[in-house]
Amino acid sequence: MRIIMLGPPGSGKGTQGELIEKRYEFPRISTGDLLRLAVSERTALGKKAEVQMKRGALVEDEIVLEIVKERIFNDDCRLGYVLDGFPRSISQAQKLEEMDGNRKEIVIEIHLPEEIIVERLSARRTCPQCAAVYSILTTKPKREGICDACGSRLFQREDDQPEVIKERLRVYRQQTEPLIGYYQKKGSFQRVDGSGEIEAVFQNISSLLETEMTEFKEQEARK
Repeated sequence: MRIIMLGPPGSGKGTQGELIEKRYEFPRISTGDLLRLAVSERTALGKKAEVQMKRGALVEDEIVLEIVKERIFNDDCRLGYVLDGFPRSISQAQKLEEMDGNRKEIVIEIHLPEEIIVERLSARRTCPQCAAVYSILTTKPKREGICDACGSRLFQREDDQPEVIKERLRVYRQQTEPLIGYYQKKGSFQRVDGSGEIEAVFQNISSLLETEMTEFKEQEARK
């Protein structure tokens, strides 16, 4: 089974992807993580990606696709995997299907109103030393502005400013709406309300997956 997570910045799709991985033992695959790992390990693809990343350019589809291909054919992905951050376009979705087309697929978008996303992300504070993340609305540090883990002073990332967040959301909608339409036509698209508590959102996602898993297990049994 292939589970594709979609959602705007701040929707919690990464968190939900991790919960899916924990419950169903399908590895969560983040293209951002894969690219950073390839760069740090100085692989051939990583070196090519690094050149583009240092220029501030998007990494070419050809490189991203090759890195994803290497990962999804590892043994731990045999029964399934969760994709976070990929595909980002219809062409990437089609290439993925060419690579691994026989897999059962479900696409889940976590939907949130823009005002909630802006509120969530603009409340985020990050530690520059250990990368711990807090929220001035929910997960506050014990001492205001100070990281609990290492004592460093927290800061607000530039891309967590309200004006920047709104631009990121505009770009997300522009890029993702065609992809959503593509998956809706395929009949694999599902939308989940992401405005509730993390566990409540996960329960809704699990309900969708349980239905898909039943069909998936029946297919496996017939092989």
